Amino acid sequence: MRTPLGSSRAPAAIVRPLLRLDAEVLFRAGPEVEILHAGEVYRLRRTRLGKLILTK
Repeated sequence: MRTPLGSSRAPAAIVRPLLRLDAEVLFRAGPEVEILHAGEVYRLRRTRLGKLILTK
């Protein structure tokens, strides 16, 4: 059985702050960074036009 929104029996939502990173910090050493995710290396590159490209 569903409980109506706002009901005291409804589970409370867990709110976590979103982590925000400034791209200028990421790209201080150059136009490309490597990101390790689940054992795989990805490359995040900033183009001359300021776009971001993520590749595996």
